[in-house]
Order: sequence, then structure tokens, then C-alpha cells
Amino acid sequence: MAKVTTSTLLKMKQSGEKIAALTAYDASFAQLFDDQGVHVLLIGDSLGMVLQGDDSTLSVTNEQIAYHTKSVRAGAKNALVIADMPFMTYGSTADAFKNAHELMANGANMVKMEGGPWLYDTVTQLTQNGIPVCGHLGLTPQSVNVFGGFKVQGRDREKAQEMIEHAKGLEAAGAQLLVLECVPTELAKAITEAINIPTIGIGAGNVTDGQILVMHDMFGISSGYIPKFSKNYIELTGDMRKAVDKYIEEVQSGEFPDESRSFS
Repeated sequence: MAKVTTSTLLKMKQSGEKIAALTAYDASFAQLFDDQGVHVLLIGDSLGMVLQGDDSTLSVTNEQIAYHTKSVRAGAKNALVIADMPFMTYGSTADAFKNAHELMANGANMVKMEGGPWLYDTVTQLTQNGIPVCGHLGLTPQSVNVFGGFKVQGRDREKAQEMIEHAKGLEAAGAQLLVLECVPTELAKAITEAINIPTIGIGAGNVTDGQILVMHDMFGISSGYIPKFSKNYIELTGDMRKAVDKYIEEVQSGEFPDESRSFS
């Protein structure tokens, strides 16, 4: 696999080739995923739950994401590496600059932030200063206390239309990628068609330009609850490399996620 850049992902959207993404937190798994041809690796603030055992992502620090980003970068030669900006690390543009710089200096190719219109100016400022941004709409886990739990977002017409407008706004502000989490398939399709930048879904049906899963969910080893939208590829293959191959194959064919792993 050649080195993946934001231009690569844009060309994949334009040609209809699906993007396969996974979370990664260390050099060994990053190298395994990179070797198998995963296009995008995300150092997710999900590490608060799957590595640290917390019940949300809110305790994760920028320093922790930077540490894991450096580890992932050491293992990933070709994949595009995205680093999550944790809770309250981008409340102001000044904070966003400082914290995004730390993540980029540790090997990220792009940073990811959750939110809509309040982020537009920050997204513009970051991209104008050479820091690519991935947006995140739908179920934004850092807002779990506002939502009252991990719930599907955008099910009523007004909220759905609002999310479409927010996606367009993030693109206009300069975002080059957009994660859609736990939204109805019909809405994910409408957003994917409404914007020119690629969309990566997680619990958003098979209509987005790509898919991402938390690696622990994909291997079926998350402690406690495995989300409805996930699939245990180790159970299907019995081998980590074959599991990753099967995941990529099913993402690219559109077989994953099927209706049973999507929301209507």
C-alpha cells in the first residue's frame, strides 16, 4: 500500500472505493494494521474506556493521546494517522493550537474534534496553519452527559437537517474528513451525498465513504459491552491478520455493516 494522505482519501471517495479505518494505540498493532492495508489509524480517546477501564472518554488527557500517537506512528509507515483531541482541549482556539501542535509533533497527520458550528472558526484557523482537521458529528462521546447516555442521534427531521447543515459548515470551515457516529443510515447517506469530503461511519450504515471500528470491539475483546454496530472478526477467522483482512474486504464490498448493525 502506498502512503495514504488526505488526497488519497478524497480520490477514494470520488472513485467509490471504500476507506477502512481502525483505532490503534501502540506500535505493534499499528504495524499489523498497516501491513494488512488499513488506510486510516485513529488514536481514539476511546483509550479511556478500552485501555484504562473508565466508563467514558472524559478523563483522557492530551499528553496521553500524544504518547499513544507517537507509539502508533512508530508502527505505521503508510496509514494516515489521526489523533483525537480529548475533552476540553479545544474549548478555545488558543488551546486548540497548543494541543493540536503537541499531537502533530508526535506523528499525527490530522486531528479530530467533536462538534458543530462553535468549532468552525477553530477548524479554519487550524487548517490555515497547516493542521488538517477531521470533524465528528452524531453521537459525540465527549457530550455523553449532555445527551444523557450513548444514544443514536438525528432521528427526528429537525435534528437530521441540522446535522446536514453542520456537516456542510465543517467542510466550508476547512475540515477534510468527517466521522459520523450512531446516526440513521438514511441521514448518513444524505450527509455523504451533501458534502465533497469523505465520511467515515461507525454505526452509520454502509452508505458512508468508509468505516471505523474500535480495534478491541473488532477483535471481540472489549471488557463488558460490545456495541450493536460492531462485529467480532476474530470469531469469524481465528487469526488477527485474517480478521483485519476480512474487515477490510467486507468494508470495501459494503457487506459490513449490514442492516442488523445499523440504525433506521
